[in-house]
Amino acid sequence: MTRMPELTVRPVHSIASVDQSAWNALDHGDSPFLEHAFLRALEDSASVGVRAGWEPVYLLAETSSPVGHASLVGAVAGFVKSHSFGEYIFDFAWARASHRAGIPYFPKLVVAAPMTPATGPRLLVAPGAERERVQDALVEALHEVADARGCSSIHLLFVTDAERRALERRGFAARSSLQFHWQSAGYDSFDDFTSALVSRKRKQIRKERRRARAAIDRLDFVSGDAMTGADVAALDRFYRATVAAHGGMDYLRPGFFERYLELAPGRVRFARAVRADLAVAGALFLEKGRALYGRYWGADVGAEFLHFEVAYYAAIEHCIARGLEVFEAGAQGEHKLLRGFSPVITNSAHWIRDPDLSRAVSEFLAEEARAVSVQARELRAYLPYKQA
Repeated sequence: MTRMPELTVRPVHSIASVDQSAWNALDHGDSPFLEHAFLRALEDSASVGVRAGWEPVYLLAETSSPVGHASLVGAVAGFVKSHSFGEYIFDFAWARASHRAGIPYFPKLVVAAPMTPATGPRLLVAPGAERERVQDALVEALHEVADARGCSSIHLLFVTDAERRALERRGFAARSSLQFHWQSAGYDSFDDFTSALVSRKRKQIRKERRRARAAIDRLDFVSGDAMTGADVAALDRFYRATVAAHGGMDYLRPGFFERYLELAPGRVRFARAVRADLAVAGALFLEKGRALYGRYWGADVGAEFLHFEVAYYAAIEHCIARGLEVFEAGAQGEHKLLRGFSPVITNSAHWIRDPDLSRAVSEFLAEEARAVSVQARELRAYLPYKQA
C-alpha cells in the first residue's frame, strides 16, 4: 500500500509571504479575484488589513516529501472581520438578531474575494491533489481559526456549485442569491447577438448605443499593458465619484488600481470613453479563461445611456470578438435582464456557532432559497430573446 504524504495546514498573514507561482498554480477556475496579484494589490494599498476590518488569515495546505520539501496543495483566503461591509452577501439582519439575543456576532471569519461579488473556487486545491482530503483539512483549519480567534461564524461567499454541495456535507448551510450574467450563444458579432432579440429590444439597444456614442468622440477597449498613468488616474477618479454619488464606501483605497496594473496587466481591460482627447467615462474589466468581469464604472459627464454603452454593450462586443463565453457585470441590476443578461443563482455557505442562531438562520435560508428559485424562474420569462 502506498503511504500518503503527510498533509499539514498552517496560517500566514500576508500573501506576500506565499510563493506566487505555487499559489497561482492552485485551481482558481476562470476567476482572477483570488490570484496572488489581486490579493497583493489589496494588501499593498491597505484595502485589506486590520485597520480595514479585513484581517488576512491565509491557510496553506502542504504535503512534505521524504527530503522535507513542502508542496502547496491547497489554500483558502480567509479574513477575520469586524464588520459586514464589502461582502455583497448581506447578513446585517443576522448580526442584529444576534446582538438582540446577547450573542456577539463579531469577529467572524469570511472566506471570499474582498469587495468582489463574483463566483469562483474558495477552497483552492492543486490540480491532481486529493480534493476531498485537502478540502477536509482546509475546513477543519477554518474551524480551528474560528475557535482560536473567538469568531461567531464562518462564511464562504460566492462559492462554486460543487463547493456548496461539499460544504453542506460538512455542516454548512447554503444560501442562494441572484445575479445577471451575459452568456454567449456563439455569436459572430454584436449585430448577430441583437438579431437574437425581439424586435423592440433590438431597436432599443441600437438607439441607446447611438445616443451614447453621440456624446463621445470614441470608445477604446484598452489592454492593461497599454494603459497610461492618466488612464489609471481616471479609473480611480471614476470609481470614487460613483461611490460618492451613491452614498457608498470606497473600499478600494488609493493606489489599488495602480498596484494591480503593475502586478497583472494581462488581466486588465479598460473601456475608455473619450471626448476632446480626455477620458470622460470608463469601466474596468478583468479577463481570464472564458470569462470577462466588469467592475468600477464611473464618469465625469452625464450622458444618456453612456453607462450602458461603456459597462455593458462595449464589453459584450469585446466578449464576442474574443470568443469569451460569460460576462459577469457585477451584483444586482435587474435592468440588465432586458439587455440580454440572464438570471443566475449564486451560492454561499455559512456555519454559525450558536445553535439557536444557527437553527434560525438555516430555516430562513431554506425559505429564501425557495423564493430566489421562484424569482429566477419568473425573471427568465422576461428575457428579450426570441422564442425558439
